[in-house]
Amino acid sequence: MNAHEWLQKAERALASAHLLLADGDSEGACNRAYYAMFESAQAALSISGRMIPDEACRTHNGLITLFSLHLVKPGLIAVELGRSLNRVQEIRLLADYTGDAIDLQQAADAVVQAECFVRGMQEYVAKLDRQKSG
Repeated sequence: MNAHEWLQKAERALASAHLLLADGDSEGACNRAYYAMFESAQAALSISGRMIPDEACRTHNGLITLFSLHLVKPGLIAVELGRSLNRVQEIRLLADYTGDAIDLQQAADAVVQAECFVRGMQEYVAKLDRQKSG
């Protein structure tokens, strides 16, 4: 998939997160918020021009590590966005695998972080698109 297809997936996941949150499904909202971030991180990596083997991005930890190494550490993406990806992944793991209750406020925070993250990746992709076409 190309960066724009990844971003479309991310936008659908973010829309789902909002619907689930409005329905009171905090675990589902956290899951979809995280996937919105994961997919938009895929978009950013795919357009970055870095030589990243596809198999390296197949695991969640692999993608997060590569995102940090290739985009956050060089200063291409804000450190806070990298941190928020890690935070929402932790919440998603709690929601999906431990059975620990995630309250609606935590879920709402995850959705807000996902909104900021997706917006940041959209801006990054648009910036690289402009550079490539100009």
